[in-house]
Amino acid sequence: MAVATEGTPPSPIEAMVQRVLSRRRLSRREHLQLTTAILGNPSMDVRDRNQINRVLDDIRAGKVQLVN
Repeated sequence: MAVATEGTPPSPIEAMVQRVLSRRRLSRREHLQLTTAILGNPSMDVRDRNQINRVLDDIRAGKVQLVN
Protein backbone atom coordinates (compact mmCIF):
# COMPACT_ATOMS: atom_id res chain seq x y z
CA MET A 1 0.00 0.00 0.00
CA ALA A 2 1.28 3.45 -0.85
CA VAL A 3 2.04 5.59 2.16
CA ALA A 4 2.28 9.35 2.32
CA THR A 5 5.82 10.57 2.06
CA GLU A 6 7.43 11.52 5.33
CA GLY A 7 6.18 14.85 6.61
CA THR A 8 3.14 14.82 4.30
CA PRO A 9 -0.19 13.98 5.87
CA PRO A 10 -2.10 11.15 4.18
CA SER A 11 -4.95 12.14 1.89
CA PRO A 12 -8.48 11.49 3.23
CA ILE A 13 -8.75 8.58 0.76
CA GLU A 14 -5.44 7.13 1.91
CA ALA A 15 -6.45 7.40 5.57
CA MET A 16 -9.77 5.65 4.90
CA VAL A 17 -8.10 2.89 2.87
CA GLN A 18 -5.56 2.29 5.63
CA ARG A 19 -8.38 1.94 8.20
CA VAL A 20 -10.36 -0.41 5.95
CA LEU A 21 -7.38 -2.64 5.18
CA SER A 22 -6.34 -2.85 8.82
CA ARG A 23 -9.88 -3.81 9.93
CA ARG A 24 -10.62 -5.95 6.85
CA ARG A 25 -14.16 -4.52 6.97
CA LEU A 26 -15.84 -1.83 4.89
CA SER A 27 -19.16 -0.26 5.81
CA ARG A 28 -21.75 0.49 3.14
CA ARG A 29 -21.22 4.18 3.82
CA GLU A 30 -17.44 3.92 3.31
CA HIS A 31 -18.07 1.91 0.14
CA LEU A 32 -20.34 4.66 -1.15
CA GLN A 33 -17.76 7.33 -0.29
CA LEU A 34 -14.97 5.47 -2.10
CA THR A 35 -17.01 4.63 -5.19
CA THR A 36 -18.39 8.18 -5.39
CA ALA A 37 -14.87 9.57 -5.13
CA ILE A 38 -13.45 7.37 -7.87
CA LEU A 39 -16.41 7.73 -10.25
CA GLY A 40 -17.02 11.43 -9.62
CA ASN A 41 -13.47 12.63 -10.08
CA PRO A 42 -11.82 11.58 -13.36
CA SER A 43 -8.72 13.63 -12.49
CA MET A 44 -8.22 11.90 -9.13
CA ASP A 45 -4.63 11.32 -8.06
CA VAL A 46 -3.35 8.01 -9.43
CA ARG A 47 -2.19 6.89 -5.99
CA ASP A 48 -5.68 7.42 -4.49
CA ARG A 49 -7.31 5.70 -7.49
CA ASN A 50 -5.01 2.68 -7.09
CA GLN A 51 -5.75 2.45 -3.37
CA ILE A 52 -9.50 2.49 -3.94
CA ASN A 53 -9.11 -0.18 -6.61
CA ARG A 54 -7.11 -2.28 -4.14
CA VAL A 55 -9.97 -2.14 -1.62
CA LEU A 56 -12.50 -3.07 -4.31
CA ASP A 57 -10.27 -5.94 -5.49
CA ASP A 58 -9.92 -7.16 -1.89
CA ILE A 59 -13.73 -7.16 -1.52
CA ARG A 60 -14.05 -9.31 -4.64
CA ALA A 61 -11.31 -11.64 -3.39
CA GLY A 62 -13.01 -12.01 0.00
CA LYS A 63 -10.17 -10.31 1.90
CA VAL A 64 -12.34 -7.38 2.96
CA GLN A 65 -15.88 -7.89 4.21
CA LEU A 66 -18.62 -5.45 3.24
CA VAL A 67 -20.82 -4.86 6.30
CA ASN A 68 -24.00 -2.88 7.02
